[in-house]
Amino acid sequence: MSGDAGPIEGAGMTEGTSKRGAGEAGARLTGRGLRVGYHDRTILHELDIDIPDGSFTVIVGPNACGKSTLLRSLARLLPPSAGSVLLDGKAIASYSAKEVARVVGLLPQTSIAPDGITVVDLVSRGRFPHQKLLRQWSEVDEQAVTRAMAATGVDDLAARPVDELSGGQRQRVWVAMALAQQTPLLLLDEPTTFLDIAHQVELLDLFARLNRTAGRTLVAVLHDLNQASRYADNLIAMKDGRVVAEGRPVDVVTAELVEHVFGLRARIIEDPETGTPLVIPLAPVS
Repeated sequence: MSGDAGPIEGAGMTEGTSKRGAGEAGARLTGRGLRVGYHDRTILHELDIDIPDGSFTVIVGPNACGKSTLLRSLARLLPPSAGSVLLDGKAIASYSAKEVARVVGLLPQTSIAPDGITVVDLVSRGRFPHQKLLRQWSEVDEQAVTRAMAATGVDDLAARPVDELSGGQRQRVWVAMALAQQTPLLLLDEPTTFLDIAHQVELLDLFARLNRTAGRTLVAVLHDLNQASRYADNLIAMKDGRVVAEGRPVDVVTAELVEHVFGLRARIIEDPETGTPLVIPLAPVS
C-alpha cells in the first residue's frame, strides 16, 4: 500500500458540500433521539450524537452494542423508528440518495461485488454520485480513481476480477472505491477487516492523513481499542445501544471504563510511541 495519499488529500471538499445549517454548531452530521432496530428489536435507544467537523471519530464497544447500526443510520441506510439524523441541519431523509452520496461516503462492514467486475471498474463506481445528465466521465473522475487506487496499493490489480482476490485485497479495493467518492464525510465500518497488521497500520495512517491534511471528517468503527486510542481525536464508547462515554481517548480510556464496557480487567499505560492510552489486559485471578 502506498504511503503517498497527497493527491487524494488535496481534493478537499467536493461538489455537493454546503454551509452548515441549523444543526449543532461544529457538527454537520448529528443524531437526535435515535431509536433504531430491526423488526421488533430495538438496538439504539434514544441516542443523541454529534460528529465534530474535522474530527477522526472512532466508535468502540463490545459486539452487538449497536456500533454498525449507528453508522448505517448516519449514512441513511437504516431509517430510525424515532428521532432523526440531521445533515447540515436538515433531516437526512429529505435529501436524495445522490445528494447524500456527494457528501457522506460509507465503507460497509460487508460488501458484495458484481460477478466478474474488475478492480478498476468497481473503484470507478465511487464516482457515480458526481455524474449528471450533462456531465459524464471526465478527467477529474479518472484522476480520482487513479489516485485512490495508488493510495490503497491496488493499482497493480486494476484488470483483475474482484472475486479472484484475497480477502485483504478485496478490502483495500472497497476502501479505494470509498476514497474515489471524495466525500467530506467518510464513514468506515471495521475498515481493517481481513487485513494483516502491517496493512491495518498503513490504512489507518492513510485515514489519519486524510483527516489532518484535507480536513475530512472520518467516523470509524474499530474493534481494537489500542488502535482506536492511537488514531482517534474523538472516541465514542457504546454499550447496549447507548453512548456511555465520549471525548479524547486520554479522558475516555480508563480501567474503569474498559471493565464496565468490555468486562475486561486491564491496566492503562501510556503508549511509549504516541503517548496515547495503551490497554494491557490483566492476568486472570488464580
